[in-house]
Amino acid sequence: MSTRATVLLHPEFRTGTIDRRLFGSFVEHLGRAVYTGIHEPGHPTADEHGFRRDVADLTRELGVTIARYPGGNFVSNYVWEDGVGPVAERKPFIDLAWRTVEPNTVGTDEFLQWAEREGIEPMMAVNLGTRGVAAAAALVEYCNGVAGTRWADLRIANGRTEPYGVRLWCLGNEMDGPWQIGHKDAHEYGRLAAEAGKAMKLVDPTVELVVCGSSGMQMATFGEWEQTVLSYTYDLVDHISMHAYYEELDGDRASFLGSATGMDRFIRRVVASVDAVGARRRSDKEISISFDEWNIWYLKSRFPGESHLPLQHPPARIIEDVYSALDAVVLGDLMVTLLNHADRVPIACLAQLVNVIAPIMTEPGGAAWKQPTFHPFAATARLAQGDVLDVRVQAPTITTAEHGEVPAVTAAVTWAGEPTSGELGVFLVNRTAEPVEVELRHPGVAVTLRGGVQVTADHEPAVHGPEHAARVEAGHVTTLDDAPVTASAVGSTTLRLPPESWTALAGTATLT
Repeated sequence: MSTRATVLLHPEFRTGTIDRRLFGSFVEHLGRAVYTGIHEPGHPTADEHGFRRDVADLTRELGVTIARYPGGNFVSNYVWEDGVGPVAERKPFIDLAWRTVEPNTVGTDEFLQWAEREGIEPMMAVNLGTRGVAAAAALVEYCNGVAGTRWADLRIANGRTEPYGVRLWCLGNEMDGPWQIGHKDAHEYGRLAAEAGKAMKLVDPTVELVVCGSSGMQMATFGEWEQTVLSYTYDLVDHISMHAYYEELDGDRASFLGSATGMDRFIRRVVASVDAVGARRRSDKEISISFDEWNIWYLKSRFPGESHLPLQHPPARIIEDVYSALDAVVLGDLMVTLLNHADRVPIACLAQLVNVIAPIMTEPGGAAWKQPTFHPFAATARLAQGDVLDVRVQAPTITTAEHGEVPAVTAAVTWAGEPTSGELGVFLVNRTAEPVEVELRHPGVAVTLRGGVQVTADHEPAVHGPEHAARVEAGHVTTLDDAPVTASAVGSTTLRLPPESWTALAGTATLT
C-alpha cells in the first residue's frame, strides 16, 4: 500500500507574491563560466560581440531573470577599472580566489550589454575585500551616472552613452569566510558595508543594497554575524544574503532527499535573527533575503579546495560537477522551499549559469546542452506565477541522519489571475522510495489540472557529456500531457506520485 498525504489549499490564504527575481542565476569569473561559457569568440554560434548564441538561447529557455556578477569570491580581488576600455589595452592579472590568470577580456561593459540584450537584470557586486568605499561608489557612477562626471564620462568614452541603470548591488561577498580575500570580522565588515552603501546611495539613491549574511548555517559566527552586521547597516540596506549548497555524502540518500528541510530551517533562522534586530530598533522596516547562491555542489566529496588548485590560464576546468536525476529531484524540492518563503525571499541566484555547478554545459567550439537540473528550474520559472498560496501539508515523516524527521511529501502551489479564478502551478515532491497518493483538498474551489513536467530519481552515477544528459532526460524527465489524477470529486483531487520524484503541474481554479 502506498503512502498517503494531503495538501490543503485555498486562494484566500496566500504567503506572498512571487518576485520574478527569484529565478536568478550567477556568472562569476570562475572556471569556464565566462570564457567558453557565455563568451567564446570564434564559436560557430558566437554573435558579433563574441557571446555564444546557443548558451543565450538555453538561458532564455531556463527562464533566468537576473544574473549576479562578477562574483563570488572573485570580486574580492577585482579591480573593475582594469576591465573596462579597449580590450587590447587591458592587463591580465592573477585571480587569487580561483588561482586563474584573468585576461580581462570580459568586464563590466561586456557583461552588462550581454545582460541587456538577453533581457536579464544585472546584479552587481562590489569589492569590499581588497578595496572599499571609493571604488564602490565609482563603479555605481560608471554604471548609472549621467554625463558630466569623471566615471560616467569614462563609460561614455568607452562607447556607452546611456546609463545602465543597475539597481541591485551586493556589498561584497561572503565576508564572514576565512577563505575570502580581505576577510573581516562582523564589526569590521559592518562598518565598511555601511560606509560603502552610504556612498553608493549618495551617487544613486535608487539602488537596492544586499549586505553579506552568513556563508552557511554551519559557520561558527552564524546568527551573531547577522545581528552584528545589521546593527551597522539595518537602516541602509534592503536585503541580506544567504548562501547554501547541498550534496549527497557517504551514500546518505535520505538526508540528501531531505535537503530542502535544511534550507527551510536556514531561512527561518535568518529571518528570526534579522527581525530580532528590527525589534530591538523598534523599526517597522523589514529586511528581506537575497538567497544569491544556492545549488547542488559536491563541495566536500569532489572539490579539492582553492589552495590545491594549480595556477591556470582560461579556459580552466574548475568545479564542473555533473548531475544525476536524483540531483534534479532535490533541486526541484529546494525551489519548492524558495517559493514557500516568497514573503521574505524575493531574490535567489542558482550558482552558476554555465559549466561551473551549472544547469548548462558547453564544450569549447562545440555543443551546449542541458544538465538534468535544468528541467525543474525551467519548469518552475515557467509555471510559478502570481502569488504563492499558504498550503497545509499533512504527510508521514522520514528519519534522516542530517536533518532529523523530515516530511515525506512537500508542496507549493501558486495562483495567478482574478480573485475568483486563476491559473495554478502545483509543485509536489515525493521524498520516499515508495509511490505516494496525494489528495489535494480544495474546498469551495473547482480545480482542473492539466499536464506538466515530472522528474524521477535514478541510481546511476552522473557522467560528463551530452550523451549522459540526453539519457537522463529520456529516461527520467517526462512531459506530462495529462496530470496523474487517480480520483476526483467536489473539492478534492487525488494524484499518484512515483518514488523519489518532483512533479510540476499547470491547472485552473475557480471559486464555487
